[in-house]
Amino acid sequence: MPEREVKTESKLERLLARGEFVVTAEIGPPKHASADGIRHHARMLKDYVDATNITDCQTAIVRLSSIAAAVHILSCGVEPIVQMTCRDRNRIAMQSDLLGAYSLGARNLLCLSGDHQKFGNHPTAKNVYDIDSIQLINLMRRMRDEKKFFCGEEIKEHEPRFFIGAVANPFADPFEFRVMRLEKKINAGAEFIQTQCIYDMERFERFMEMVRERGLHERAYILAGVTPLKSWRAAKYLQTSVSGMIVPDEIVERLKKAEDPKKEGVEICIEQIRYIREHIPGVHGVHIMAIAWEEVVPEIVQRAGLHPRPKVE
Repeated sequence: MPEREVKTESKLERLLARGEFVVTAEIGPPKHASADGIRHHARMLKDYVDATNITDCQTAIVRLSSIAAAVHILSCGVEPIVQMTCRDRNRIAMQSDLLGAYSLGARNLLCLSGDHQKFGNHPTAKNVYDIDSIQLINLMRRMRDEKKFFCGEEIKEHEPRFFIGAVANPFADPFEFRVMRLEKKINAGAEFIQTQCIYDMERFERFMEMVRERGLHERAYILAGVTPLKSWRAAKYLQTSVSGMIVPDEIVERLKKAEDPKKEGVEICIEQIRYIREHIPGVHGVHIMAIAWEEVVPEIVQRAGLHPRPKVE
């Protein structure tokens, strides 16, 4: 595949454009004002990932700002992917925060709707949803490529030139609509896609078949989401209690029978990465979501044959 045009200063984009199979991970900011834990995880992941998501008050729980956290991991030599949800800010605040994020060195942006506040620790808070995630994608592309604020006013200089990403869930119902929603996000301007964590490989393969039929894998970079499981109870919870998630019974049983469930969870994750990389065309990398288990990411990357990571000139 020929190298694609690079539009931004993102190292992640440059790696994807030259055809590398990339690795991204995730760091969740803390529920306090210290950056020590963020920096610890960033230093630990530095040589094993190409960029790291910084979540934006995930599950609607108050946490350290994703933009502030991005600055902390940048200082450790890790490229951040700043998440921005539509739940908490109107379009004025979004533009202001993202101009600030870009001025501080962030070059990757992931646009999301955001978990509803009823799931978090402020369930009676007002949500905003002034615009939705597809509109945010489109308006951020417009800021970069057309040099215009959301209102249409010209940005006279120093427009934010983010590498723009979105998320996709191949497993929610109705299944046939999943690829249609993905196409809407790509049409709006999404250039890379991170998927929900994958356990049902057969369904993900069917999803990717539809992606390839529409040529979407040639218009955006697809990163397959994987999450190592610590126990069969965690797998059962995802299977029975989390909307839009499919965990096959054989994974639950495999973890239940394992002498060391955490070790088995890592093995399953490594097997999934190898299978995705070797057998599913159109996938450009993996996004490892080791939720509150960042310490295991280096082992997963090494044993999956994805270390050392390629360098960016």
